Amino acid sequence: MSIASQATDRVIIFDTTLRDGEQSPGATLNVEEKLAIAHQLKLLGVDVIEAGFAIASPGDFQAVKTIAEQVGTPDGPIICSLARAIRQDIQAAAEALKPAAHPRIHTMISTSDIHLQYQLKKTRSEVLAIAQEMVTYAKSFVDDVEFSPMDASRTEPEFLYQVLEGAIAAGATTINIPDTVGYCTPKDIGILIQGIRENVPNIDRVILSIHTQNDLGLATANALAAIENGVRQVECTINGIGERAGNAALEEIVMALQVRKHYFNSYFGRPVNADAPLTNIKTQEIYKTSSLVSQLTGMLIQPNKAIVGANAFAHESGIHQDGIIKHRQTYEIMEAASIGLPENRIVLGKHSGRNAFRTRLKELGFELSDADLNKAFNRFKEVADKKKEISDWDLEVIVRDETQNQVESGFQLEHIQVVCGDCTCPTATITVVTPDGKILTDASVGTGPVDAVYQAMNRLVQIPNQLIEFSVQSVTGGIDALGTVTIRLAHQDKIFSGQASDTDIVVAAAYAHLNALNRLYRYLQTQRIPAQVRV
Repeated sequence: MSIASQATDRVIIFDTTLRDGEQSPGATLNVEEKLAIAHQLKLLGVDVIEAGFAIASPGDFQAVKTIAEQVGTPDGPIICSLARAIRQDIQAAAEALKPAAHPRIHTMISTSDIHLQYQLKKTRSEVLAIAQEMVTYAKSFVDDVEFSPMDASRTEPEFLYQVLEGAIAAGATTINIPDTVGYCTPKDIGILIQGIRENVPNIDRVILSIHTQNDLGLATANALAAIENGVRQVECTINGIGERAGNAALEEIVMALQVRKHYFNSYFGRPVNADAPLTNIKTQEIYKTSSLVSQLTGMLIQPNKAIVGANAFAHESGIHQDGIIKHRQTYEIMEAASIGLPENRIVLGKHSGRNAFRTRLKELGFELSDADLNKAFNRFKEVADKKKEISDWDLEVIVRDETQNQVESGFQLEHIQVVCGDCTCPTATITVVTPDGKILTDASVGTGPVDAVYQAMNRLVQIPNQLIEFSVQSVTGGIDALGTVTIRLAHQDKIFSGQASDTDIVVAAAYAHLNALNRLYRYLQTQRIPAQVRV
């Protein structure tokens, strides 16, 4: 299934959450976590999953291979691996992608003068030759090859046209234009794309793609401007995560095309009032996908984030509330249900049984194995004893916590006790089970209860780290609300995140800290050092 052979009366969604998104500091994912996100991306309906950068590490190679095997089925999306324009990179990508029914190699090389002079230390003629040679080499492994001239938006136009023409002649099926440092405005993007379409003679033989970074907060606007000028593939990430300030957010691109469909229809040669969607995305899966990525990466979504933020469908102003009550469209341009946002309904309590629990989870889109269901149900009962009213949001957090804790193998928290107050020294007693089964207990004092917990846990685990971020977010309203704690730990030049929820913030903090320590522990065990590549 070559994407270049498909009709171009819609936008092809190329999701790079698992590659560029994972380059966000602290967002490193293990194989199991990447696979869970890939399965959800398939349910979401993305056309292409960039599963990773196969040459970066054994872990990334295994992630690409596993996703190719389990998600890259004949009825599934294209599975892609990034590769620099280097033979070893392309060989690794090809090997990892072998199990995929629809494999794609995405190869790239810098083309701007500043990159050539200071990063590559190569001449234009050398880069031109390498681009053609490596596209040809990638084509010897797979039919579907994507080529990206890195820093295209700052590349001298005439040289850019030469490189693209050569890549297409060598067999590229998709040409991606990266605004690598997020420098462009929408007008700049329009001029860039129009120049390529007018000056690259064989451009009509490929799908034209765009990759926009968000350094100036213009990634979504730039991607939409590119679509208006003939681009038919957009590279984006869930929640807009990615290198530095991130990428164009998939949910923003898709919902802009959905809500403003009648505006965009004319750019696709459709009747203005045509109702056919402009992407293949199942929008009702957006909220669930967003939540999963946030949970597994430990990157919280700011409340005012477009589409998926907690305040996106909330109204506090009296004028707005009055308008919404009278007619939803007075202050909402889309329905919460259109992205799969569950209502905050109270459906279960401490007297609810396992069958009702399973049924409600199915309604929320969670299909759990018997083992996972038992773990989640036990946690639900624990929360229900502390919290009178259990909402759908609470249930989602419970399920996500339990599935994450299963993935986070390593040290296990056995017991936590904290003593604190204004007339006593905060003291924490912690018991953990080590990976080899030993039970260790220690106590420590700190400036507060959380600090005491971290001091004791660090002494037990004995893994050097520095706490660089600690944040708490309420899942729902009320004094008995679940609180989600997100932390980030630094070790040398790497950052590791952890997240956990509980009605007791100190307990949540302990589990979040242990989750991050387990990620750090696995990193040290495997010496996994992922290469950071910006496109």
